[in-house]
Amino acid sequence: MRCLIVDDSDHFKEAARLLLEADGIAVVGVASTTAEALRSLRELRPDLVLVDIDLGEENGFDLVPRLRAETGECPPRIILISTYDEQDYAEMIASSPALAFLSKPSLSGRAIDEILRRADA
Repeated sequence: MRCLIVDDSDHFKEAARLLLEADGIAVVGVASTTAEALRSLRELRPDLVLVDIDLGEENGFDLVPRLRAETGECPPRIILISTYDEQDYAEMIASSPALAFLSKPSLSGRAIDEILRRADA
């Protein structure tokens, strides 16, 4: 599985990369902004995109539909991530075209695999 991480924290991107690669997920790229994410999506064609809800001055909720539109009929699976609790954004997560939400402290290859299995069921 090829993954793109979109987050404005360099520290988190590096920690997530190490964690996911140790769990067998290839992190093919990272992005900090909407523009970088869209460019990376076109160039790298990842299977999975992890999108932080809070991208500094930008918003992950606004980015998700743009990522899906950019890829047409074969969009990558998109999972929203945040340090905030899911309950803080429950309504926005429910109305998002993202596949799911995963808290950053729970991030792991196993957690992602479980989300994808549930989505495929």
